[in-house]
Parts: sequence; C-alpha cells; structure tokens
Amino acid sequence: MLDEFKNAFQKPNNAHVQLIFINVVVFLVLAVFKVFLTASGNEDIFNLIHAQFAIPAQFFSFLAKPWTIITYAFVHSLDGINGIFHILFNMLIFYWFGKLFIEYLGSDKLVALYILGAVTGGIFYLLVYNIIPFYASSTPLYGMVGASAAVYAVLVATAVLLPDYTFFLMFLGPIKIKYIALFYIVISFLGSIGDNAGGNVAHLGGALIGFVYIKQLQVGINWGGWITAMLDWFRSIFVSQPKVKVTYRKAEPKVHQTTSSRPSSKASKASQDEIDTILDKISDRGYESLTKDEKEKLFNASKK
Repeated sequence: MLDEFKNAFQKPNNAHVQLIFINVVVFLVLAVFKVFLTASGNEDIFNLIHAQFAIPAQFFSFLAKPWTIITYAFVHSLDGINGIFHILFNMLIFYWFGKLFIEYLGSDKLVALYILGAVTGGIFYLLVYNIIPFYASSTPLYGMVGASAAVYAVLVATAVLLPDYTFFLMFLGPIKIKYIALFYIVISFLGSIGDNAGGNVAHLGGALIGFVYIKQLQVGINWGGWITAMLDWFRSIFVSQPKVKVTYRKAEPKVHQTTSSRPSSKASKASQDEIDTILDKISDRGYESLTKDEKEKLFNASKK
C-alpha cells in the first residue's frame, strides 16, 4: 500500500489510491487550519472556510454553493478522534473495494462512480431535509461532509458485480462481499432516524446508484460516461497529448501470390483492423487510454 501511495499519480489504474491521497491531503490541510485558527481565537474563520466545502441541508443555501455537491465528498469531520475514525474507515473500505473494482472495470469507471455516488448521496440529503417533515425539523447547522456516499456506491457496485467474491476478515474469516455490503446497508437504514440521519440517508443514495450503475453497465449503458468524457476534456487542457500521425501506403499493384504468401496478407489486414480499433479508442477516450502494446502498434504503423 505504501508503494502505491508513493507513486499514486504515476501508476496506471490507480484511481483508488489517488482519490484516497486527495482525501487525506484535504483532511490534513483543514486540520492544520483548524488548530492554528482555533488556537489564535479565530475559530469562526475556520468554520467559514469549512462551510465552503460542506453541502448545506437547506435547498436555497445549496443554490448559493452548488459546488458543494462534489466537494463535500472530499472533506471529513474534524471532530477529534471521531473525525480520524471517520476518514480512516471510509478510506480503508474504499481501498479494498476500489482495488477490486478497478481490476475488472478500470480507473475511469471508478472515478465516475465515485462522483455519481457523491452527487446521488447529496441529492438524497437535500431531498429529505427539504421535503420530509421529520428531517426538516432538525436541520444540521453545518451541513454534511464525508466520502461515505461515494464509498457506498463503490462498495455496493463491487458487490453487485462480484457477489460471491470473498474477503478474509480478521476474527471473522472468509465472508462474501455481498454480505459485507448488505451489512453496511442495514446499518445505514437503521441509522437514517438517528443522530446522523442525513448522513445515513446519503449512504443509501450512494448504495442505490452503485447498484443501478452496475446493472445498467451489464446491459451496455454507462451512466458515468459523461463524467469520464468531461474529465478527459479537462485533462486535455493541462496535459498536451502527443500528436500521432498515421499514414497509409497506396495499394501496390497486385501480383500473383503463391499459397504460402496468403497468410501474410491476412495478417496485414488484421493489423489494419487493429489500427482502426486503436484510432477509434483514441477518438473516444484519448491517447492516454491506450495500453503500452497499443501505443507500440500505433507507433510502428506511423513509420510505414
């Protein structure tokens, strides 16, 4: 795990570690601000800073800070030991399930699902506090923070994708991940009328989108495709993509071929099909989405 964190933004298919890294850095930076501002008698300034990341419960307050539908999922509670356990357990669960998710579906879909989970959890949170009287009567003062809704989305999605995959848990032994996901869902459902009612409702929203995401993916519909496309566009602004030029030779005059030469003709045609597939992939996902082998094939084709 330590090696993965050292090279978090250099290794391919490492989005789970990258997201954990971002969460931890944000947590530490805000913790430093809180200590110094509180010690200097400026706790109100820290609360103002923190409020810019937390999603408010009141709908009209949210309209003034719409970016919080995303930012709240990268910020955690700083309430002493509870805050430490909050981010610790969130990131541990995300690491285990995110690593498994990436092995089967890749980093792009993990990032997309993380964001979808955050957005859906935030929407559920806003809805219950602005529609259901039980929740509206006890609106949280500082809003909601935490990656739990996004983590639940990844947890449930992985369990739906690989329900019988087994984790070996300390003191408990082998447990299928579908039962782990079910346990967390039940806990959040029971907690939806407790002290952290809004947070638990957000967990359920994240869990729901995780389930729907995989079910839709299995029938060929990628609900997170627009997020991947948007992030690829955003990356292209700051990272220059290598210009790849593929030229094609004019067809040579046909000559009589012996039987032994025909396989090479088929191989050439197959190679051209591969190049066309690679070019389509670049058009859809960008050059960085290619594997090392695909890049090498494209490079060799460009020299012809």
